[in-house]
Amino acid sequence: MKNSVITLGQFIIDRQQEIPDAKGSFSDIFRALELASKLVNRDVRKAGLVDILGNHGSTNVQGEEVKKLDVIANDTFKVFLEKTREVYAICSEEEDEVYWCKNAEDAKYIVCMDPLDGSSNIDVNASIGTIFSLFKRTSNEAVCNTEEVLQQGLTLVAAGYIIYGSSTMLVYTSGNGVNGFTLDDSIHEYCLSHPNIQIPKDGKIFSLNEGNYHDFPENVTNYIAKCKERKYTARYIGSMIADFHRNLLKGGIFIYPPTASAPNGKLRLLYECSPLAFIAEQAGGMATTGTQRVLEVKPEKLHQRVPLYIGSENMVLEALSS
Repeated sequence: MKNSVITLGQFIIDRQQEIPDAKGSFSDIFRALELASKLVNRDVRKAGLVDILGNHGSTNVQGEEVKKLDVIANDTFKVFLEKTREVYAICSEEEDEVYWCKNAEDAKYIVCMDPLDGSSNIDVNASIGTIFSLFKRTSNEAVCNTEEVLQQGLTLVAAGYIIYGSSTMLVYTSGNGVNGFTLDDSIHEYCLSHPNIQIPKDGKIFSLNEGNYHDFPENVTNYIAKCKERKYTARYIGSMIADFHRNLLKGGIFIYPPTASAPNGKLRLLYECSPLAFIAEQAGGMATTGTQRVLEVKPEKLHQRVPLYIGSENMVLEALSS
């Protein structure tokens, strides 16, 4: 460990001037995200020792089986975010509707989150994560409405993710580059470990579910063939956050294209695609639906899905043109 340790809290305080009119609220929200993630990390680490593995017995709005840890993570982040009184509304992949925070009449921020991305991997001890993003309210009206939540990614104030892997990392951007922080268990603090992350323009990793190969568009099957001819490495774990994190650091592309059974793709715009697109672009990468820049897509509903091509710029461009 270097002597000059920079914690996440100190880093955010030092950089808060990057957020117009933040006035301390931004650091309060990030402190809540940080504390909640530490509790979720604790639960993930002990999942095999207590009865929090397996299915919850319900399905979410997408019709997917909800895991017990999905519910725990969702509730944990909501509790901590609401306590700040800086968050007016919380939109979660695990909930059908917007959650309007109590005692937050003067709050200016909206949080969208996927509390536990890759939860199908929970029971097999594979990497999972939390994705979050912050928008500012677009009006000063006393009552917010769903339209204020349905904002383009272009208006994001900040976005990030926490990955619970061999180490726990929090990666975020507030529009001025991407920085990564690793949780030091000895002092229980996230410490700056990956400053100014830049995704390579090219890479040799392609990540997609080849089980859907025969349903892929022609450009995707053509691109896969090129990747194999060049002996690129195929890496797909079924946890988007793990695949994205690896490609962000090493260079690569993640693809979830439209298919016959999912013509609009599978991934959620507000909870997954927009925040990761913001991070990718801030790191020098690219994110598109195949026809439009992800950050320019105007959401029409809370749980809207879109196709996604994201990662190293040259790889994304070639995948689109193959």
